[in-house]
Amino acid sequence: MTDALVAFLRTRFAEELEKARFASGTVTQDPERFGVAPEDAARHARFSVATAEVRLALLEDTVIPHLGAAGLGGRNAEFQLRLLAAPYVEHREYPHDQG
Repeated sequence: MTDALVAFLRTRFAEELEKARFASGTVTQDPERFGVAPEDAARHARFSVATAEVRLALLEDTVIPHLGAAGLGGRNAEFQLRLLAAPYVEHREYPHDQG
């Protein structure tokens, strides 16, 4: 389940980063079209991209390296993985435990 959950989250986070980059480019190019002030559009675009990048970095740099480790580090990584996955539990591709 852990490997499937890691693969699932990598895919979701990469998709979210791609969407954030696309949306930020679209909105910042013509913010008035969306009824947003240019400075608000730029701020929100930076925030959206940064949020997506942070989730991916957290998964890759602090969770995955410790999965399967003995002791507290491994347990914390498993818990963090499940926390990152929690918002997606109803996603059609979420890897529910088959056991």
